[in-house]
Amino acid sequence: MNSITLHTKALVKMLIARAEDGVQMSEVFLVACGGSLVDLYPAKFFLGSESRLLRTDLYTANEFVHAVPKVLGERSVVILCSHSGITPEIVEAVKVAKAAGSLTVSLTHNKSSDIAAFSDYNVVYEWGDESSVQNNPMAITLALCLEILQYSEGYVNYHKFQEALLKIDDVVAAARNKVGSRVLTFAETYQNEKMFYILSSGASYGHAYGFAICSLMEMQWLHASAIHSGEFFHGPFEVTDKKTNFILLVNEGRTRPLDERVIAFLKNYAKNYVVIDAKELGIGVLPESVVEFFNPVLFYSVLCDYREALANIRNHPLETRRYMGKVEY
Repeated sequence: MNSITLHTKALVKMLIARAEDGVQMSEVFLVACGGSLVDLYPAKFFLGSESRLLRTDLYTANEFVHAVPKVLGERSVVILCSHSGITPEIVEAVKVAKAAGSLTVSLTHNKSSDIAAFSDYNVVYEWGDESSVQNNPMAITLALCLEILQYSEGYVNYHKFQEALLKIDDVVAAARNKVGSRVLTFAETYQNEKMFYILSSGASYGHAYGFAICSLMEMQWLHASAIHSGEFFHGPFEVTDKKTNFILLVNEGRTRPLDERVIAFLKNYAKNYVVIDAKELGIGVLPESVVEFFNPVLFYSVLCDYREALANIRNHPLETRRYMGKVEY
């Protein structure tokens, strides 16, 4: 039994136990901060798209603590993620969920995390270049939410989704190999730029946001903003000119036309833009019925190579911080 199966079986066992006590789950809250919140976004999009019965919402942890959803209670599944497992806002959030009687599942890379003490089930996930993408938090959360959906109401593409989970590591490895020279060209071209707009749609909008706030703002001290491809033409496109920098994450799946519309506009009115296309990078080998939910898993791994190349040429290590963990905030 692989680790992801171990986690999903444990979750189903807890759902069954609650049902036997007369409690059927009716909502799923996904709670985290920063990059960990980004890891939960695809699961939020998946449940919001595919479930007919479950309420699903995504919360940054401190808002979850200070503006507690009134529906939070014993019928709620709360999935929380913190890489360190000691982020104060997340520790408070899991305490709030636990006090409300919710079923709490935490994900962390820290085997001695604080959040585990307040969780009904704790996942310690893999991390780093040698880890399996399938055993990283984004894919694990997708797998957990797949089981919640299947148990709660059934899911017609359940087996297709499982097939995609098994294939995603090979897809990501091939894509990273394909962009090997492209990331160097990107870094060489954009090393002196100070502002980027990141666009995407569907399950990948969360990662457009994540690349902006984590990879560029936090790790490179560059100005960046995420724009949903569907919203680009409702205001943001007015900043477009030959000097403005855009990075567009193009999805495979139902929202692809939104991204393609942006490409068509940029070809006419912009000059400095980078297109990273999941379809061109090979994600189409996954089942068509579920492929859209795996775009961000591919984009995350590929964009790690883009940001590393940029950090290297700028001589600005990804770990460099001036505030985080260094001053009171």
